[in-house]
Amino acid sequence: MDVRCRWKILLLLIFLWGEGIANECVPYRIDNEVVACVCNATYCDYTLADIPKEDSSYWYVSNKQGQRMKKLEQKFGSCTSPPPDETLTVDSTKKYQTIIGFGGAFTDSVGIHLGKLSPATRDQLIRAYYDPKEGSRYTLGRIPIGATDFSTRYYMYDDVANDTSLKHFALVKEDYEYKIPYAKKALELNTETLFLSAAWSAPSWMKIKGDLNGLNFLKEEYYQTFANYVVKFLDEYKRNGLDIWAISTGNEPLSSLILNFPNSTMAWTPQSMADWVGNYLGPSLSSSSHKETIVLALDDSRPLLPWFVEPTFSSKNATKYATGIAVHWYLDFLAPANLFDETHDEFPNKFIILSESSISPPVWDTPKIKTESWQRGEKYILSIIEYMNHWVTGWVDWNLVLDKTGGPNWLGISVDAAIIANPEKDEFYKQPIYYAIQHFSKFVVRDSVRISVTDTDTIKSTAFQTPSGEVVVVLYNRGTTTKRIVLNDLQKGELCLELSPLSMNTLRYI
Repeated sequence: MDVRCRWKILLLLIFLWGEGIANECVPYRIDNEVVACVCNATYCDYTLADIPKEDSSYWYVSNKQGQRMKKLEQKFGSCTSPPPDETLTVDSTKKYQTIIGFGGAFTDSVGIHLGKLSPATRDQLIRAYYDPKEGSRYTLGRIPIGATDFSTRYYMYDDVANDTSLKHFALVKEDYEYKIPYAKKALELNTETLFLSAAWSAPSWMKIKGDLNGLNFLKEEYYQTFANYVVKFLDEYKRNGLDIWAISTGNEPLSSLILNFPNSTMAWTPQSMADWVGNYLGPSLSSSSHKETIVLALDDSRPLLPWFVEPTFSSKNATKYATGIAVHWYLDFLAPANLFDETHDEFPNKFIILSESSISPPVWDTPKIKTESWQRGEKYILSIIEYMNHWVTGWVDWNLVLDKTGGPNWLGISVDAAIIANPEKDEFYKQPIYYAIQHFSKFVVRDSVRISVTDTDTIKSTAFQTPSGEVVVVLYNRGTTTKRIVLNDLQKGELCLELSPLSMNTLRYI
């Protein structure tokens, strides 16, 4: 190869890098339908989030037709005929909540699958989520305190009955093999990553029935012991290089209180939760080396709002420590999103964050994957748009990666995940769910503020202004035909767009 040819190749690479055109999706097709993008040790798709020019917008598109984060450039200017199907208005002078971030959970099942991949493929997968440049720029990670249903066994950190001094407290192999190493890798990739944790249950001997599940409360005599137990978890994780930003009051108290769910669970009443936070957990955190760790109330579904958190935030003791509310999306069909508005109006100084979402059962390698893979991505992006438009400050998905069977899960309750691992081929598959979250997480950085944007029945939207002043608008075209829209920014002007059918769209401009 002569020098002139080498320079041409080099200049082309520089051009492509500068334009943000990076690795394209390697499609996984079923009957010519793109259901995922394939990644391995040496290749994974990504798009760079470079800064748009003054007079134009960068436009990223993922759609059912197979595009994944395809980058386009659209200039501002008056839109000509034919008339648009829809006109949406952006008004950055109307501001709402500040965004904390987006992320996923480091469960035992996640660690098991990461450990089955080669080191290079494993790093590629974590990078796909947490790398600020080539990945989704995740800034949140949920780490369970002890076992969840996405473990291969039930375990606790102190199983010696009546050990009120907790002298037998110790982390287990799952922490050292499945959680800590990969959470630390995420933190290395993105130093802005914050970790939130929750216990599914106190040790059995601290509970009234002395077993894992069912209608089962913490004994009042062990309120302080359990608070100390949580602080010891924080101590051990800090010793292993991980500070925990937030602790919730416990995963899904409703599962024990009403549903009698067979998972490891522990019930709170609204008043007992307020009592434990205000008189035990909060003071224990305050007197420890974890004074900066905040408390998230509830950690359960939105039909419980606002009444379940009212005693906590009305308590002079508890409200000092409980800074926010963690919610799950599983029972959204039972309650409208305006419950978030009611909760915000009643407690405007308490933020709301989604701490768990997933869809069951998994669809990989089933006949449903052709239709449901995109439908699940659509469900995610529409839900995130709805949550953002009702005062929610962040979104934390459940398992970062699972296998084709949606496990392992010691109860046999399998779910889907944004990424599916295939250790036999040493590769993994990024499903539409992954891109639905990335359309937010890659561009809506921490401390962005939601701003006003209108939408329609067909074009759902939400918008933000980043700390640097950039505007980010996320749109989803629910229609099965192309929609010609005008995005009218009252401070900037008009963008003329043709949104492809069933498409996720992120617009960025300064």
